[in-house]
Amino acid sequence: MNARWSARGLAVLGAVALAVPLTAAPATAAPTVASAPAETLTTLDHLDFLLDEATPPADVAGHSTYRQAEEPTLLAPWTYADARDGGTFQRVGGGPLDPATGDWGQGAYNADDNTRAAVVYLRHWEQTGDADSRQKAYELLRTVAYHQTTEGPSAGNVVLWMQPDGDLNPSAEPIELPDPSDSGPSYWTARTVWALGEGYAAFSDDDPDFAAFLKDRLALSRGAIERDVLSRYGQYAEADGKKVPAWLIVDGADATAEAVLGLAAAVEAGDDSSATAARQLAEGVAAMASGSTRQWPYGAVLPWAQSPAMWHAWGSQMPAALAVAGDLFDDDALVEPAIADATGFTTTLLTAGGPDNGWYPSPTDRVQIAYGADSRVQSLLALADTTGSAAFAELAGLQAAWFFGANHAGARMYDPATGVTFDGLQPDGTVNRNSGAESTIHGLLTALALDAHPEVAARATALTSVESRVGLEYVEAEDAVRTDGTVFTPESSWTGEASWSGEGLTLTTRRSATWDIGDSDTRRWVEPVVRTAPGEKSQSAWHGGGLLSVTGPEQGISPTPGALLPYALTAPVSGSDVRVDVVRGDLTLDGLIVRPWISRLVLGGDGRGELVHSSAIAPQRTTIGAEGVDTTVNVYDDAGSRLRTISTTGVVSVVLPAGGFAIAEG
Repeated sequence: MNARWSARGLAVLGAVALAVPLTAAPATAAPTVASAPAETLTTLDHLDFLLDEATPPADVAGHSTYRQAEEPTLLAPWTYADARDGGTFQRVGGGPLDPATGDWGQGAYNADDNTRAAVVYLRHWEQTGDADSRQKAYELLRTVAYHQTTEGPSAGNVVLWMQPDGDLNPSAEPIELPDPSDSGPSYWTARTVWALGEGYAAFSDDDPDFAAFLKDRLALSRGAIERDVLSRYGQYAEADGKKVPAWLIVDGADATAEAVLGLAAAVEAGDDSSATAARQLAEGVAAMASGSTRQWPYGAVLPWAQSPAMWHAWGSQMPAALAVAGDLFDDDALVEPAIADATGFTTTLLTAGGPDNGWYPSPTDRVQIAYGADSRVQSLLALADTTGSAAFAELAGLQAAWFFGANHAGARMYDPATGVTFDGLQPDGTVNRNSGAESTIHGLLTALALDAHPEVAARATALTSVESRVGLEYVEAEDAVRTDGTVFTPESSWTGEASWSGEGLTLTTRRSATWDIGDSDTRRWVEPVVRTAPGEKSQSAWHGGGLLSVTGPEQGISPTPGALLPYALTAPVSGSDVRVDVVRGDLTLDGLIVRPWISRLVLGGDGRGELVHSSAIAPQRTTIGAEGVDTTVNVYDDAGSRLRTISTTGVVSVVLPAGGFAIAEG
């Protein structure tokens, strides 16, 4: 439930802290049911174990569900599951447990996990015809609808938390914003739209009466979005000098993307009334594309309109939503930003270390969780389905291998025998072996996607180790080997819209600093991460990198004045030393992003996979493959179009186009 925060000031804390579930007293202790590995990767045992029943009061104003009088009991997954000895887990809620009442500070169940669990069972039912999954999808969708507020000024919004006895808890402890949770647009409203849209599509032929109910409830939450969000359609704001759309749910392209997935599914199934909202929200997501081949964030679709300095892996299904909407509406303008995200940013992310929780803008939060890894897989496979390009399927195989051991811990994060997905991977390689609802759900969503793409699944499960990486690195400003500047410690690492990576370095006029960035066999781009106040100016000379002039942008809608942003130097760096001399003003640095012209990732196991990616602005020659290994190499341009295929044994020389990449399978 990492991404339930709608106030992005809590984004860093939420992503990190909730990768480690809360350790309040257990609600139930039981082992997961282990089953023998099957040919398919999807095993629902652990998610089944997380499910429990609650019977809410029958007369709660503004809250009801389908056939509540006849079927008063609801189904929902417990939020967390703490690991215990012997491979067992204890189901727990969020926040402290009150022994007298049985209530949790937050609750036992939440709308975010109910909605996404419903999507898991819906997709499993649709892929396999499994009757049990159909029934659980039906029950979970009834619970999703109960969380909706059906009347009053908050109609269509959603209460997040539910206690074990079925009581809704709109004011959780610790406090979450908005509070109460149905007071405005939220992630959980967006995810409710996702589940209801996919539910309507799945049940439209199977159970028309239930589908009609789901369509009505989809219209209810869509109406709230139209009222509170799309009333600003076509309007723009500025955040730290960047033009951003004003019609995103909680200013989030991430939340909005998940709503688009549900709306698009409903439109595809015949709900024409959802088409306008789907298109307009998708246009807002597309407007968050940023950067270029050589400049941060390298074509990524950013998640939060209030900060041009933030990208996070969790909830990063923006390219998936754009691919699906672009296909639905036959609109290349929606698909193109998704392609740029995959070819420019995702390749950078893979070679830099994988699906880090957050680059804010430096790789500050290097915890990795299933939600982040799955979001990347979903986006790549959606692009593969929409474009027909093998490039995105091949990249999806490399990314999905994270679940099977191709990560910096060499640890399997998803177990196909039990359906357990571990809650997190720490930067030091420690695995958080708890397995709560969010991690379980997103591990299963990847498993389902791989089962639907068996060639990708075969590749992902064969690649179980990271053999080598050469990619984006970060050098702390305070690690200068020579400087007459001043090292300082920020009052808080979190600025409200970005995050300091550690200490900072201030250089006044005529002060200098030199960093050792190590040797490399390729040229590198260097992007100083600079903190400026609005209107503040500095000019600095970077030896070999050109002159950098920075003016602090106006605040706009960003939470705090001042920005912490990377600035691309005008020329690449070819040596191991980087030196700066301040010509005018004060230069305040967090660090240096160092990105090689040729980045590389090599995965091993029962096969071999290699990705080489160019960030250069002209064609570059490099090598790919390994001695004695039979290899098929595909070379792609920056749009994912295949330029050539080479079958070879050993190492081969290839020319990568500007921003292009090659993938070798052996």
